[in-house]
Amino acid sequence: MSGNPDRPFDTVLVANRGEIALRIVRTCREMGIRTVVVHSAVDGDSAAVRAADVATRIGPGPAKRSYLYPPAIIEAALRTGAQAVHPGYGFLSEDPDFAEICAANGLVFVGARPEVMARLGDKALARSIMADAGLPVLEGTPEPVGNAADVLAAGHRIGFPLIIKAAAGGGGRGMSVVRRMEDLAATFRATSAAARAVFGDGRVYLERFMERAKHVEVQVLADEHGTVVALGNRDCSVQRRHQKLIEETPAPGVSPGLADRLAEAAVAGAKAAGFTGAGTFEFLVSGEEFAFIEVNSRIQVEHPVTEAVTGIDLVREQLCVAAGRPLSFRQEDVRPRGVAVECRINAEDPQRDFAPCAGELTEFVPPGGPFLRVDTHAYAGYRVPPDYDSLLAKVIAWAPDREQAIARMERALAEFRIDGRGIRTTKELLRSVLAEPAFREGTHTTSLLAK
Repeated sequence: MSGNPDRPFDTVLVANRGEIALRIVRTCREMGIRTVVVHSAVDGDSAAVRAADVATRIGPGPAKRSYLYPPAIIEAALRTGAQAVHPGYGFLSEDPDFAEICAANGLVFVGARPEVMARLGDKALARSIMADAGLPVLEGTPEPVGNAADVLAAGHRIGFPLIIKAAAGGGGRGMSVVRRMEDLAATFRATSAAARAVFGDGRVYLERFMERAKHVEVQVLADEHGTVVALGNRDCSVQRRHQKLIEETPAPGVSPGLADRLAEAAVAGAKAAGFTGAGTFEFLVSGEEFAFIEVNSRIQVEHPVTEAVTGIDLVREQLCVAAGRPLSFRQEDVRPRGVAVECRINAEDPQRDFAPCAGELTEFVPPGGPFLRVDTHAYAGYRVPPDYDSLLAKVIAWAPDREQAIARMERALAEFRIDGRGIRTTKELLRSVLAEPAFREGTHTTSLLAK
């Protein structure tokens, strides 16, 4: 730990890349913490590498040989004198084995405890824990199903449509919706195979699929002293292939009473699981009813909208909690103001089923102006590699009300200039979504883009 009482650590290693790595470096710098950024061979010229106090190469481009290779990360942390490892989101951020390896080498993992992460990372087990804690869950299989006969029996019991989910899944991956019994067995086999390839675990479970639902999540922070705080809710209903494109807080159409019940459920679930750190409880909402989906035991991509309305630096709180300190505020201190909207600018082609794009950015001029934040690692001349997630930038607009926030976002997207060889982005699609009547009215659901 740090010898300075004003900062929780002297040196933090950032085990990630892109905009989230740069985001963590910036908060560390404000706290007087020295930063070490690890990078692959193709990320040597990244903005995070340039901003870090120390940068060290850990392997070639493929993630399995760099950002997903614990021995290289641990060696870099020990060699550079890091006391803690911040995993960001994605990669090893929800890997309990990596958290245990960090602890075994005297390093603090900035995240939930390994055993808690393991329980919540098993989506079927997490569902059972939350049901026992009193959270509403959709009808489904209490445990993963392992063969076609069990899947067909569950399909008869649950009915259609239903959704098959990878037990080890997350981030919107490893899910398939099934609408007819005759498609169930084949979809089960395909989803299980995909889960095994992506997550190394082919177990799946079944759940009733809620049509015309909103995807609403609650941000929580919890320390090791028993305090759990909910920081409002976010709507994440604008999705493609179960992955989010637009998020906002507070969720439109969620009544004050429902918002309170969602927050209470998230806090109860976090306490039941023994959760510490920054996490997100995700729910499906239809009218005044809601059902638990999953827990993400890490910082979320969309965390900036919560920061915009609360004024709380979530990364700062993560670091302090990891050092054993209590949260710097209580539930009664949280007073969200206004509305914040986030749009993800991805290097992918919506006209080709959101196929990722790689190439050089010849022009990259982010928007500016009051109450606007752009989290990005990209710049003119940056080469978008084919090896990683396609996220280029997040544009966050705040305003006193939703109408003004949307207008500010529309202006920002129109102002954002992006061009490049081989590069297509989601920018124009996002502008179209913002103009959709259902979105403007706040009545949109997770089926908006499909329609």
